[in-house]
Amino acid sequence: MEVFHNLLMGFSIAITPLNLLFALFGVLAGTIIGALPGIGPPTGVAILMPLTFGMNPTTAMIMLAGIYYGAMYGGTITSVLINVPGESSSVMTAVEGYQMALKGRAGVALGIATIGSFVAGTFGVILLTLISPILAEFALKFGPPQYFALMFLGLVTLTSLSGGNSVKGFMMTLIGLLLAMVGMDSITGRPRFIMGNLQLLNGFDFLPAAMGLFGISEVLVTMEGPMKMEMQKASLKFKDVWPKAADWAASKWAIVRGTVVGFAIGILPGAGATLASFGSYAVEKKFSKHPEEFGHGAIEGVAGPESANNSASAAAMVPLLTLGIPSSATTAILMGAMMMYGLRPGPLLFDTNPDLVWGLIASMYIGNVILVIMNIGMIPAFVSVLRTPISILMPLIVVFTLVGSYSANNNLFDVWVMLGFGIAGYFMRKFGYPPAPIVLALVLGSNTERTLRQSLMMSRGSLGIFFSEPIVVTLMTVTLVILIAPVIGMVMKYARNRRTPGGAQAGGGTGEA
Repeated sequence: MEVFHNLLMGFSIAITPLNLLFALFGVLAGTIIGALPGIGPPTGVAILMPLTFGMNPTTAMIMLAGIYYGAMYGGTITSVLINVPGESSSVMTAVEGYQMALKGRAGVALGIATIGSFVAGTFGVILLTLISPILAEFALKFGPPQYFALMFLGLVTLTSLSGGNSVKGFMMTLIGLLLAMVGMDSITGRPRFIMGNLQLLNGFDFLPAAMGLFGISEVLVTMEGPMKMEMQKASLKFKDVWPKAADWAASKWAIVRGTVVGFAIGILPGAGATLASFGSYAVEKKFSKHPEEFGHGAIEGVAGPESANNSASAAAMVPLLTLGIPSSATTAILMGAMMMYGLRPGPLLFDTNPDLVWGLIASMYIGNVILVIMNIGMIPAFVSVLRTPISILMPLIVVFTLVGSYSANNNLFDVWVMLGFGIAGYFMRKFGYPPAPIVLALVLGSNTERTLRQSLMMSRGSLGIFFSEPIVVTLMTVTLVILIAPVIGMVMKYARNRRTPGGAQAGGGTGEA
């Protein structure tokens, strides 16, 4: 009952006119920031933090948190409409959402994304309210071996993102891991594979790579011939935005699974919304009765990842508020903001500043309601972008990606990196190689390598450390099952073909040839 009493106190703080105003401003600014490639939640929160100087700390944190979880949806807009992810957690939304837009279903994609985001975000805040201390205590058990096992599992699931060809998926994953090794060695501090170019000391940034692989490659493919899509037929009527019965049937369990996966992963420091969205996409493809539809506009591939990244953003507040441990770049900035106001995130924060903690948590309930109302109402305006003539839209995408890649670090080198990945993405699409594994490998590569090396240093080179703890054993077992399952399936299929008369004849004919 104490939790509900505290939550009621939080709502009494969050619904004051000033706090409501800044909650509205935060989620609106976050939506815009998430939609703009090159900015993203960490940069957006950092840029707008000076606006909070002189504010009450509770009001300031309500606004900054609104920017954070508002940006989780904002990345959906450009991902669906022009195949340019606003930030890393929207990559999988671009894979399926843009294909839906090509079929004239952009409004439905944005609608289901909004509803999934609302359900997952609200559920995530409920869990934050009720069981954050328990979950935070569990997260404390994660050391380098556990984190490596989790990252390794995330990378292996990329086979599910390879469009049915596991070999090509693994090839792209390996290339992504090799690219992630470029730059400073995180353990020794020595430069690697920079080939005398000091610009590569920081490695390949995710954002230029993602915009090139998805945005520029799309423009290059489009330039080859007339656009074969139904974009201009996209309806602007509200009734056509709302998902139909078939869409609900396909999406309802994807939203549930995405919510659970997102919260479970998002609470772990270093995992974040990106891994949550990729993991949710892999889960949906495994559960789907029609996995061949993925990559061609499967609505589950939008509902699951969008639910996961919003649930993960709520989960990320658990270790921040209860342990003082930021689980992502954005929560690290939020932690810095708290310390700037003289606050110390951690267990004592609930006792010393209950008005801030519970006011912030209550504002997240309110912010999710504002987001769903605002974004459902604005979907027709978003879809109107698709009525722009292709001769105008494609140059705008190029300008958008050029400005976005430069503004991320104010570095012209990132523009060249983006163009290089764009050309590579064009040839990958022509020959059927999936770009998503490269993107995730770039995001997870450095952390995977660092946790692997830290684990081996702890065990003095023994691989037994990855099979010594229950959490690690569980994660590694799941990974091995995912690796072995396709091989077992191929062997069983071959055995069935050999038992059938047609299979035997086919085998005999092949042998004679």
